Formats: sequence, structure tokens, C-alpha cells
Amino acid sequence: MVTFILCIALLILGYVFYGKRVDKIFGSDDRPTPAVTINDGVDFVVMPKWKLFLIQLLNIAGLGPIFGALNGALFGPIVYLWIVLGTIFAGGVHDYMCGMLSMRHKGASISEITGKYLGNFMLQVMRVFSVILLVMVGVVFSKGPAGLLALLTPEVLDTNFWLTVVIIYYFIATFVPIDKVIGKIYPLFGICLIIMAVGVAGVLLISPKYEMPELWSNFGNFHAQGTNVWPFMFITVACGAISGFHATQSPMMARCCKSEKEGHMVFYGAMVAEGIIAMVWAAAGVSFYENSQALLEAGAGVNSVVYEICTTTMGPIGGVLAMLGVIACPITSGDTAYRSARLTIADWFKIDQKNWKKRLALTVPLLGAGAIICQIDYSVVWRYFSWSNQTLAMIALWAAAVYLAQNKRNYWICAVPASFMTAVSITYFVAAGECLGLLWNPMGVAYEIYYPIAIVAGIAAAVGFLLLFLKSIKKEPSLAK
Repeated sequence: MVTFILCIALLILGYVFYGKRVDKIFGSDDRPTPAVTINDGVDFVVMPKWKLFLIQLLNIAGLGPIFGALNGALFGPIVYLWIVLGTIFAGGVHDYMCGMLSMRHKGASISEITGKYLGNFMLQVMRVFSVILLVMVGVVFSKGPAGLLALLTPEVLDTNFWLTVVIIYYFIATFVPIDKVIGKIYPLFGICLIIMAVGVAGVLLISPKYEMPELWSNFGNFHAQGTNVWPFMFITVACGAISGFHATQSPMMARCCKSEKEGHMVFYGAMVAEGIIAMVWAAAGVSFYENSQALLEAGAGVNSVVYEICTTTMGPIGGVLAMLGVIACPITSGDTAYRSARLTIADWFKIDQKNWKKRLALTVPLLGAGAIICQIDYSVVWRYFSWSNQTLAMIALWAAAVYLAQNKRNYWICAVPASFMTAVSITYFVAAGECLGLLWNPMGVAYEIYYPIAIVAGIAAAVGFLLLFLKSIKKEPSLAK
């Protein structure tokens, strides 16, 4: 219990102090924002700060901080460290920089921002990469809530029915102006989200039935299958620590901010709030089940586990309200994922989105592709989403580091987490069964051999990227200050 409370306190302090430090380094000011200068009544719309914060939180808080945190709980309380440190020093910085850079560049999507600071090749890579990732997010966050809704309506409405309903809603939310649907219903979803987080956390803290293990007496890897902490825990828990998906979402709110001064609360603050949600579910994972093996047998990050925790801790009525909060998370990320994909393609091909016919021409094929991919096994889509998610975060942080260097600001706040995420992503790519692991095993190479190779490859890539970055900024002495 003490560890949990300390972690929540550290997250809040991180927002207050380190978040303000990041904002000062970036140098937010009172220049006119895209919401004011471009206002088109569709995607560029001024909205109040409280609503921007809530929408940003719901945009980024999909199933990741819930399912990912529960899977992260398999490693034991050590996952708390990644959630806290990752949120403060990586995720918060990442989300803030992506949102503020978009605001400084007329609401540009992350692919266009990356291209400006990392070159034309990365521009083309990120355009394709972003759209694919966003469609995968839409798929993941279609099947997840559909399955959860089916649990609330057993023997009445099945998953396929709810999947159809969710996709229809996504079409509407992707197509219409942002303040007409998203801006109006998100506060209602937000109430459910708050009830869920506060309710589950409150029961865990108050009820003597649940014992929350302390980090100092349970420091180690408790994964029942012996899965290594590095890099797998850092990929498993993405949205609750750092997530590249957020880089695609922040530009949407950057198009709706009235002032750059709102960035600290809207972008960094929303990430900290998501970190708190992840802490609640990680704590639930290590407290609700007797051990990692019991959690693993229950299914870890799956619909039935979430349903069981909600209904058991909060009773039937509270459980339903909590479940609605859990369902709201992915739905409010899935709809904006498709919307962000539309905006990314529109930026790519310079397609005016004020024209409803042109919006429709992009919306229909995106939702159609998502509906087709929904037929693929959920677990397969999730695994590839997890790796691509962290890789996008790595790229976005490097782009932000270049921006800071060019503007003679402390680029280390981005270069350090960028280097770390480079090591995580490359190590995972070399070792994971769905990536190069597909080649190692058929070749007869034992895990004990290729896992150390993966670690070396990850560290080498991180050092190499950092040296390349430092070399590039030293070409112009004024940029290295």
C-alpha cells in the first residue's frame, strides 16, 4: 500500500515540477495558435482547456493502461518503477513535445513534423508507419470494447453485434467536426473513467481482503513464464509509461488549443493522469490475484479479467459503472485513431478537410480497411501494435531532440529517453517471437544465445543513434549549445 501511494504522489509531483521544467525548456509563449489562425470549424476549433485535457486523456487512455498494466503486473511490483519513471521522464515529455511541435507547425501531424527534423526519408516512412499504426489501433480498440460490452449483455447481444455498433460510431466520429460528437460526449465518458479509477483504487486501499505488495520486499522478476524484464516489460506496458500512439493524438488537441500555455496541462498532464490509471490496474493485478501464475491462468490482460476485478471489487452496480469506464477508454481512443489517420493522409496529400465530400472519401476506405483487419486474431494484431507503438515513440523523441538542439535548448530531456527507447525497440525486434524470433527458432538457435545478441544489438543501436545525433548537431556549432 505504501509503495502504491508513494508512486501516485511521485506522478503528481512529476507533473508539477518536471512537467513545468519541460514547459520552460520548450518556451511556450502567447503567439497565436492554429486554432485561432486557421479555425475551419472542422478540425481547427477553439475549445476550453478543461475539455482539451479530458479529450486528450480519453484519446490516449485506450486499453493500453488497462490491459498493458495487467500484463505488466505479471512481472510483479517492479512494473511500478517503469510506470512512474517512464511517465515522468519519457511519456510526459514525448506527449508534450509532440503536441507543442504540432502547435508550432500549424497543427501538423507527427509524420510531417518528423520529416521536417529527420529528413525526407523519415517523412515517407512515418507517413506510412503512422497510418498503419492508427488503423491497427482502431482495430484493437474496436474488438476490445466490443468484447467487454458482450460481457455486460450475455446471451442477448454478442461481440459481432457490438463490433458493428462500435465501427458505425467510429465512422461518425471520424467524419463529423470534432466539436460535434467528440467534444460533447467525452465529458460523459470521462465521468465513467474517473469512477472506474477511483473506485478500483479505493477498494484496493480500504478493503482488508486485498494486500498490496510493497516494492522493497518484492523486488525482482515474478513472471510465471520467466519472461525477461528487459525489454519485454517496457513493450508490454506502453500506454501507461510512453506510447508512440500518443504522438498521433496530440496534434488533434494542438489544433484546438487557444494558447501554448495550455500545453503543460493538456499534454503532459493527460499523460500523468494515464500513468495513474496504469498504476491502479497494475496494483489490481498484483493484489487481486494470489501470484503471477494465478493472474496468468486468469488471462492477464483480457476482457474476463477486467470484468472479474470490476465486479468483485465494486459489486454488481459499481462493477457495471467501472466496466463502462473501461469500455470508454478504448472507444475514445479508437475513434480518434481513425480521425488521426484521416488527418495524416490529408496532410500527406494536401487534401482540404473542410469539404465534406473529401472527408468522406478518406473516411470510408479507412473504416473499411479496419473492418477487414478486425477478422484477424486479436492477439496477433496487439503484439505487432505494441512494438510499432514504441518504435514510433522513439522516432518522435529523436525529432523533438533535433528541434530543441536547433533552437539552442536542452535537448537531453528528449535525447536520453530517445536513446532508451531505441535500445528497447531494437532489442525487442531482434528477440521477440513475432519479429526476428521467427527466424532464430527455425534456424535452431537457442534463446539463450540470441537473447544476449538482442541486448547487444539494442545497446549498440542506442549508442549509434545518440552519436549520430550529436554529430549532426555539431556540424553547425551554434546548434550544439
